[in-house]
Amino acid sequence: MKKVNISEYKVEGPISIKGAMTKVDFQADKKAIEAELEDTRERLGKLQDTLYAHGKYAVLVCLQGMDAAGKDSLIREVFKDFNARGVVVHSFKVPTDLEKKHDFLWRHYIALPARGKFGVFNRTHYENVLVTRVHPNYILGENLPDVTSVTDVDQSFWDKRFEQINNFEKTISENGTIIFKFFLSLSKDEQKNRQLRRLHKPNKNWKFSAGDLDERDLWADYMTCYEDVLNRTSKPHAPWYVIPSDDKPAARLIVASIMLQELQQYADIKEPELDDKTKARIHEFIARLEEE
Repeated sequence: MKKVNISEYKVEGPISIKGAMTKVDFQADKKAIEAELEDTRERLGKLQDTLYAHGKYAVLVCLQGMDAAGKDSLIREVFKDFNARGVVVHSFKVPTDLEKKHDFLWRHYIALPARGKFGVFNRTHYENVLVTRVHPNYILGENLPDVTSVTDVDQSFWDKRFEQINNFEKTISENGTIIFKFFLSLSKDEQKNRQLRRLHKPNKNWKFSAGDLDERDLWADYMTCYEDVLNRTSKPHAPWYVIPSDDKPAARLIVASIMLQELQQYADIKEPELDDKTKARIHEFIARLEEE
């Protein structure tokens, strides 16, 4: 079975979205891929326990992709063996009235994981340079002092917003947050197939919205925006990974493998040792318990 090579997915230079893979051949069947994922996520779960005990790093996992790219099921399968207390998932929807009274990063900042924990953003702060860029009229709802009409949402506005996002990630990285950003690269044909399945299966109908088809009509616009995001915000401290996502099991394995391989590079993430005084009395404590 082919192993996951991080360099095949990591954005380290200019990238064209048209050339992004949506499928990968692991030279293995579905059962073998799922077995490899099970082993990988178990190892990730153990690493998370160590991360929690170590208490000096947080891990932020950002998932972006078009509708039906498989974000929800990926979260369910990749984090299945985590201690529930060690991972918190946030799904960001349309900003609330309270959130609109703050800057666009505020709701993401307060949702960041504490040291020792994993935080998963299911859709992320990048929605603010994706959906709002495709629909610039949404920016008017933020009630910004220097934006009174859509004409004010010009290239300099987006340049500033990209700078703010890069600064946000640099700040949290420098303060102990390890950042993973995954773009789930889905083909338009596979999105169509998945949306049709939602409509054909009554128990999946709830996932469908008529608005999903309206957004699908804007596919080319979204791809242009995603390409800009990948090229302008993939940094050494906060890299993007483009994950071929037409095959869900393969996508899950790639994401889990990347996280495990990268986190294993942090040699300082270790369980803390007992202090010498307590360690010297271990046998005494054992004896007291066994004598009860």
